[in-house]
Amino acid sequence: MAFVKISEQSSLYDDLEQKSIHELLVDINREDQKVALATEQAIPQIERLVEQIVPRMKKGGRIFYMGAGTSGRLGVLDASEIPPTFGVPPTHIIGLIAGGDTALRNAVENAEDDEQRGWEELQAHNIGPLDTVIGIAASGTTPYVIGALRESRAHGILTGCITSNPDSPMAAESDVAIEMIVGPEFVTGSSRMKSGTGQKMILNMISTSVMIQLGRVKGNRMVNMQLTNKKLIDRGTRMIVEELGLDYEQAKRLLLMHGSVKKAIEHSKSE
Repeated sequence: MAFVKISEQSSLYDDLEQKSIHELLVDINREDQKVALATEQAIPQIERLVEQIVPRMKKGGRIFYMGAGTSGRLGVLDASEIPPTFGVPPTHIIGLIAGGDTALRNAVENAEDDEQRGWEELQAHNIGPLDTVIGIAASGTTPYVIGALRESRAHGILTGCITSNPDSPMAAESDVAIEMIVGPEFVTGSSRMKSGTGQKMILNMISTSVMIQLGRVKGNRMVNMQLTNKKLIDRGTRMIVEELGLDYEQAKRLLLMHGSVKKAIEHSKSE
C-alpha cells in the first residue's frame, strides 16, 4: 500500500477568512469531535504497547518520548507532568525534542532533519534493553524520530509510535504503531490541531495506565502526588481524613511529616 499523508490533505472547509467567529468555532469543534473516535479505534495498539512497557518498567526501564515541533512539545509536557502527579523521579519518563529545550518555545531550523541526532541523545541517556522509545509525529516522516527508532530497534529496545497517517516510514521502524487517523486538519496541514489533540490524549492514556499498573494510584486517588502547593496539600489532607477518619489538622500534620498520602496512610495503619 502506498504511503498517503492524510494529515496533509486539504481541509474539508474553505474560505475560512470569510466565516464568522461563531462559524469558525463550531466547525473547529465539529472536527475535534472526530479525535476521540479516532483514538478509540487505536486502543488495541495502545494496549499492546502498554502491556509491553509495564514489565520493563517494573524492572527499572524508562519511557522516552521523541518528536519535533508540536509532537516533541507534547511529549515533553506529558513527561514533565508525571513526577508531580505520581511522585516518581523525572527519569522514569523522559521527553526529547529535536533542537533541545530551545525548541520548546522557538522553531529550530533543520533540527528535525538530522537522522542521527535522536539516537545520539538516547545514547547520552544510556539507553538500554529495558527502556521503551515512543516516536511522535503526525506525518510519520520525521527523520530525527525515524533514525532514533531504527537504531533503538536494532539494539533490541522496544519501539512504538503515534502518527496520524497509515503505513508511515515511522510505523515501519516501530514494534507497535499507534495510527490515529483523524483526517485532514481544519487549517490544511496544521497538525497542532486534531493531530496534536489526539497525541495528547494517547500520551495521557499511555502514561496514566502505566503509572496505575505500577501502583502509583490507590482507588482513584493520586496518593503519591508531590506536595508542591497549598491546593495539593489540602487535597492530600482530605484524602487522609476520608481514609483514616482523623480531623483535618491531624491529617495535615501526618501528611507533611511523611511527604505523601500513601506513606502517611501506611504509617498510620502500621502503628
